[in-house]
Parts: sequence; C-alpha cells; structure tokens
Amino acid sequence: METSLTPGGKNMKLIKLQFLLGVSSCALLLASASAWGSSTITSATPMPVIQEPQSPPSQTPPDQVTPDQTTPNQDTSKSATFTGTVVKDGEQYVLRDSSGSVYKLDDSSRAQTFEGKTVKVTGRLDANSKIIHVDTIQALAS
Repeated sequence: METSLTPGGKNMKLIKLQFLLGVSSCALLLASASAWGSSTITSATPMPVIQEPQSPPSQTPPDQVTPDQTTPNQDTSKSATFTGTVVKDGEQYVLRDSSGSVYKLDDSSRAQTFEGKTVKVTGRLDANSKIIHVDTIQALAS
C-alpha cells in the first residue's frame, strides 16, 4: 500500500514543522532571557539603605531630671524632680536613678529613713559636683 502525499498533506506537515520551530524558538528565547537576567541581578551592587535619624522619645524617662511643676513658689528654672532609689554610699545616703547615675544629697540624714526605697526628690542640682540641694523627699509606691 502506497501512501501518497496530497498537496494538502504537505501543507499540513509544513505548518506543523513551522509551529514546532516557533515554539522551540520561544522557549529558547525565554530560557536565555531568564538566565541573562539572573546573572545581572546576582552581580549587581546592592544599594545602601539610608535611614532617617530617629527622633528622641517624646516622654522623659521616669528616672530623669524634669523641671518641677508642683512647687509654684520656687524658681522652676532651677528646681527639678529626681526619682530613684536611696542607697548608702559609705557614711552618706545618695540617690541612684535607673540609668545608674548617682547623686549626692546635701542633707543625707533626711534620706536615711528612705534607704532602699524608690523616692521622688525635689531640689536643685549642682551639675558640677552632682549634689542635689534637697527641698523635699517623698516615697513612691513601688
């Protein structure tokens, strides 16, 4: 039995061949493009990330110096409130805040009854000598 190719059969084979070549070409093109793209990504220099400076916290931490707003009869530019723990340092009692800073108290004997307790001290700070000139000492609930 002989198979004869009709003109329509030759056209069909030609169309199939062209289709197969076109699909193969597209696959090769996509594979080449993805390989080329990935090599440029891995060899690219990363861009540095520039961060905006962070703003300081809006609240003053509890153990930091803050101007005293509760004593209207005093010079508020010099009077401040300090919170911390009263501890004994040698023969004197001092105030240690949460950051570990230690302040001498000008009237150490007033602080003796508060040893080991968290207190609020109102007074004026001599920054050079780190001495607080005490106006009041109050125990805080802990």
